[in-house]
Amino acid sequence: MSRSFKFIFVFSIFFLISSSVSQNPILPKAAILQVTKDLSTLQYVAKVSIGQNLDPVNLVIDLNGPFVWFDCGKSISPISSHKTIKSFSLECSMAKSSTTTTTGYNSKTCTLQAENTISRMSTFGELNEDKVALNFWDGKDSDLFGNIDQFLFSCAPNLLLKGLAFGAKGMLGLGDSRISLPSQISNAFGFFQRKFSLCLSSSKGAILIGGSPHESEISSSMMYTPLIFKKNEGYHLNVNSIKISGKKLSLHEKGILGTKLSTIIPYTTMESKIYRTFVEAYVKASNSMNLTLVPPVAPFEVCFSSKGVEKKRVGPNVPIVDLTLQSDMVKWRIYGRNSMVFVSDEVMCLGFLDGGLSTKDSIVIGGYQLEDYYLEINLGNSMFGFSSSLLLGQKKCTDFDLSREL
Repeated sequence: MSRSFKFIFVFSIFFLISSSVSQNPILPKAAILQVTKDLSTLQYVAKVSIGQNLDPVNLVIDLNGPFVWFDCGKSISPISSHKTIKSFSLECSMAKSSTTTTTGYNSKTCTLQAENTISRMSTFGELNEDKVALNFWDGKDSDLFGNIDQFLFSCAPNLLLKGLAFGAKGMLGLGDSRISLPSQISNAFGFFQRKFSLCLSSSKGAILIGGSPHESEISSSMMYTPLIFKKNEGYHLNVNSIKISGKKLSLHEKGILGTKLSTIIPYTTMESKIYRTFVEAYVKASNSMNLTLVPPVAPFEVCFSSKGVEKKRVGPNVPIVDLTLQSDMVKWRIYGRNSMVFVSDEVMCLGFLDGGLSTKDSIVIGGYQLEDYYLEINLGNSMFGFSSSLLLGQKKCTDFDLSREL
């Protein structure tokens, strides 16, 4: 009996029992994880229940992380059912083939190099498997729970937790690898699509794997662009141009701008030359709207007075930023809600930062710019989907918090 078949079999029994009142078997359409934003670190955190006792473990979301890792000693109760994966096993081979993070050699156990992508620290940890309980949506109800009995993750030492949000015990990888969370769920439940969606906010949001209860409501506003896969460097897009208040920036010498998506950095960064051109154009556009520059507030370099600035559904009335993708018809429009950061009652700052001269990526889109957009990463067809700002339809990503406590 194959591994995937065993997953489906266990899961189906669980839902047949759960739905005994209606006498109809229930097949889930999506797995749902609640996401909260830690305001002190600006990191996004999800809770996963793992082990024999289904201990809750808080994990910082890393959109590009290859797998889940955490401090098993502090996160799992002593009666844990987790099992160490042996070297030369099929599971070990799969894990090592799905990531180029350095793998350690041990004659008995499978080890992977786990990385804290915030502190940039890394260390070896043993590959383990254990039961994971998840919240599911079946098309009508989101109060359903099911288990994956053989979920793979890496155990890491406590020292790797430095820099993570208070209470977080590791990181949850959503990257394009065979042992990332979305891949393992899709493999476990063969009827799931190989895609996941992300809806972040300044408070609560959700990760939805396989489908979404709100897909039909927002599908009309979704646009799609190809995902560019740079080997082991995460999810990328090609940005053809940047416009501010409808005017295209002069960035011809750069050509296509390699752009990375990230939940690890709080604000979008740009390569220094691009950033200087961007800031110059933004200040010029703000002058035409009678915005008043004020002294900068770190880490931001450009700040404005918010006195008298009109507040709209999509945030303060400031210059609109467009990231044009494969054509002028496909653009990611950033309104004031996602371009301005209020640092006080009277001061707002441009939430884009100088990423330096020597950067792997021309642009890295950070968490603040991702908030209150519905984002879809489809691993099946290598496409990235994004909605217009949900605030235009008087929605927020808090509306996508459908998960319940186990």
